[in-house]
Amino acid sequence: MACKVSGTAFITGGGNGIGKTTAFALAQNGIEAVSLLDVNESLLQRTKDELATSHPQVAVELTVGDVSKEACVDEAVRRTVERFGRIDISVHCAGIVGQPSATHELTAAEWQRVIDINQTGVLLCQKAVIRQMLTQESRGLRLGRGTIVNVASMFGIVAPGGWSGLSAYTASKHAVVAFSKMDAKAYIQQEIRINAICPGYTDTDMIRTYWDAGYMEPDSQRVAIGRRAQPEEIADAVLFLASPMSSYMVGSALVVDGGYTA
Repeated sequence: MACKVSGTAFITGGGNGIGKTTAFALAQNGIEAVSLLDVNESLLQRTKDELATSHPQVAVELTVGDVSKEACVDEAVRRTVERFGRIDISVHCAGIVGQPSATHELTAAEWQRVIDINQTGVLLCQKAVIRQMLTQESRGLRLGRGTIVNVASMFGIVAPGGWSGLSAYTASKHAVVAFSKMDAKAYIQQEIRINAICPGYTDTDMIRTYWDAGYMEPDSQRVAIGRRAQPEEIADAVLFLASPMSSYMVGSALVVDGGYTA
């Protein structure tokens, strides 16, 4: 069995980075429709235009909104279901690193900003999508009512080893792993399968900003493979978790970090 998918995918952070690349990976492997949520309208439109060129058979829905706002998330899910009928795959990629700051200098406002997007945002998406999937008919043993992939981080498994100032980010990503596991057990009997993925340093615009500013030296030396991941390498792992190939994986935190945590 190949990593083939079908139906409708809902993806947050779909305007750029891992979210955008995941949309293309799913399109290349059988998805019929994608619904993208992102705070940046111009990036969303660019993703849609590029998908229309490379995969014209895939229907695309866009919602501009903030994942930390429950009304935005609920509206995006509503629009998806109104147009496509159901959500078969949901991938929650939206996130930020935040401003690196030692804990004794970290402002409450910056802490809350990171937690709101990375932690609360993923939880709100998971909540809304689970609520929808519970109303859907099962598509059988290996597909069920749907599958959810939450994008955490290798720093949802361990703490950064060579650069400090990521208290909020690290806490938020540990939380994503925790409630992915919790809800995976809570909803698998209703045929909703939930897993997390924990990427390492990935060559996205967001990570490049911190990399070029020198924040990641010497921590990057801990990556055994000796380079950053290409976004496509992470998207391939998301594709695996979203596909029937991983149908017996429930509550896993799949680490894709080039050996950082080995």
